[in-house]
Amino acid sequence: MTDVNYILAIDQGTSSTKTILFDQEGFAFAKGSEPLRTSYLQNGFVEQDPEEILRNVFASVEKCLAHFKAKGGKLQCIKACGISNQRETFILWDDRGIPLCNAVVWQCRRSIEICQRWKREGHELLIRSRTGLLIDPYFSGTKLLWLYENDHKVRSAIDAGTAHFGTVDTWLLYNLTGGKSYFTDHTNASRTLFFNLDTLDWDRELLKTFGLSKVNFPRVKPSSAFFGETDFNNLLPYPVKITAMIGDSHAAAFGEGCVSPGAAKATLGTGCSIMMNIGDRPKESRNGMVTTICWSTENTVHYAFEGVIVTCGATIEWLKNEMQFFKESKDTEAIATSVADNGGVYLVPAFSGLGAPHWDMSRKASIIGLTFASQKNHIVRAALESIPYQIKDVIVAMESDTTTKLNQLMVDGGISANNFIIRFLAELLEKPVINIGIEDVSALGAAYLAGLQQNIFKGLDHISKLNTISKITTPLGDDNIKTWYQGWQQAIESPKKYHQSS
Repeated sequence: MTDVNYILAIDQGTSSTKTILFDQEGFAFAKGSEPLRTSYLQNGFVEQDPEEILRNVFASVEKCLAHFKAKGGKLQCIKACGISNQRETFILWDDRGIPLCNAVVWQCRRSIEICQRWKREGHELLIRSRTGLLIDPYFSGTKLLWLYENDHKVRSAIDAGTAHFGTVDTWLLYNLTGGKSYFTDHTNASRTLFFNLDTLDWDRELLKTFGLSKVNFPRVKPSSAFFGETDFNNLLPYPVKITAMIGDSHAAAFGEGCVSPGAAKATLGTGCSIMMNIGDRPKESRNGMVTTICWSTENTVHYAFEGVIVTCGATIEWLKNEMQFFKESKDTEAIATSVADNGGVYLVPAFSGLGAPHWDMSRKASIIGLTFASQKNHIVRAALESIPYQIKDVIVAMESDTTTKLNQLMVDGGISANNFIIRFLAELLEKPVINIGIEDVSALGAAYLAGLQQNIFKGLDHISKLNTISKITTPLGDDNIKTWYQGWQQAIESPKKYHQSS
């Protein structure tokens, strides 16, 4: 009997690292997970410890391998490794591989003033035309400049030419290979404000314009490519090839089958990424979407429109941890359905500003429409409703950009298990919402891309025949939701202009 081939997929996220071993049929066989601490500091600063991220990955891999061996798995059957990662988070390190500062997390807002300065100086059109992105603290570039201007240690290293920049994938790769590999992929590079979508390389003119020419940047490769080898600090008895690296939202799009133009998905996690494949050429959005690379192989590059929602599941965590409205996030489904509607309450979750299509990073979160009749349950329901409302805003903008109407929306991420949110979303969009039932779809996408490079999967047609079981939520035609959405639009426009819809 022939041994089964396995692919080790690492999904390094904001709140945890998950490691999953997928078999050659695309099914998860073993899993390990390790929570990761994030520091939320004053003035909107958000950071993580780079060394802790690395330890977190090793702990997750060790747990997965232990589970694998306990189920009778043979380590020699692990043939490749793929990495998906939280995207805009980045690390700077010196020539010795020692971090120069904490990792700056994608949620961090420290560079708002730099963004405003760049806009005043007239850089927005140039950046948009070269990178497909908007000038916003969400993306790495302005926060890199903030460090150069405000951190003496970072400034000295950059001026000396010894500072190395890397998103989380690059930091992991560098350490997993003992400093031998210094690469990133197209998707992660396309989130920095410095990557040219036409040349598929770092834009040296932009780097020179912003005084960052002396920073060392990794070489950029396709998402599915050979990046190096690792034994995970002796956790494996032999080195395994790392043959895929890709941003987590892009990995989810690939894992869900968004491989052709018009296919769209929403990843519901700490934040939310709605991504629509637009084909093999970049296009410019007129409605607040960013243009990014969807996924790439050594022969193909596909682009996407993306709408980034900054706060999604983080709103639920805030209600749980800070307001103590419930003990477990899963309790929110029952809480939301315990009331007939939101009682006129809307929660605008601008805890770290508003993302697409509004892009107002100076906006603060607000709860609107409270009366003496309002209950805790109304606020919880309003928090859950804010997720479909924000997705609807993005889909409307995307449809306007592409002149193509959405036929269905694929969903993934931990929050996709919340039936209230998925049902509400289907009714709001008036389209089927499809969940392939795999919670770790980012890891699956990384595994597929890694397996493609190693010929474990023979092509996109082969992959499309794997994991075909889906849960489909179809709209039933609830007209009340259209009225409630009008109230949301008023709440978004301005708290001062808000009034209860009759």
